[in-house]
Amino acid sequence: MTRTALDRVRTSAGIVKLALQQIEDDLRGESDARILAEVLRELHHEDHRQDGVFGSLAQLLTVAAQAAERIELDRDGELSRPLRTAAALITGDAGLQIS
Repeated sequence: MTRTALDRVRTSAGIVKLALQQIEDDLRGESDARILAEVLRELHHEDHRQDGVFGSLAQLLTVAAQAAERIELDRDGELSRPLRTAAALITGDAGLQIS
């Protein structure tokens, strides 16, 4: 990864953090069950998981796992397995909780 690519990652991560902070702030205010359910559906998108934030995060972790697999010297999954597990937990557990 070049320095420029790493700079893009840092910038994008900063934008994501700010956006998530805004959602947190909104959730700290007054809301009802209907609004909360809609927010969670927006994050998850049960019908189209790749469209939701959880699906996008799971996809990012999967791509990171694939990158880790390419650099693992002994191919034992020490780097990639936790990333794949996290991706599966994000999408699997979210679906069980929101449905």
